[in-house]
Amino acid sequence: MSNGKGDAMDPKGLIRESYRIEGISEAECRSILMDWALSLAPGQDQRQALEALLARYGVEGHPMTKLMQEGLSSVARAGRRGGWRGRRGAAGR
Repeated sequence: MSNGKGDAMDPKGLIRESYRIEGISEAECRSILMDWALSLAPGQDQRQALEALLARYGVEGHPMTKLMQEGLSSVARAGRRGGWRGRRGAAGR
């Protein structure tokens, strides 16, 4: 944490701070999680970051924990078809 705010997994310290806010709502956590996802460095593995942050901060019953767990599920389901194969599949339909 060189800048005092965060690290590679949580560059702005958004996830850390969400766990410090007493009574935070799921809607507020959803907004924070979106900002967090947009703040990741290009090429940063979102799944790896979510897993690391859940291990670091995850608290049962906290709305951010619930959303990050859902995020892991959706990352696993979505997969990614990149490169020419992904474009060819979409264009060939």
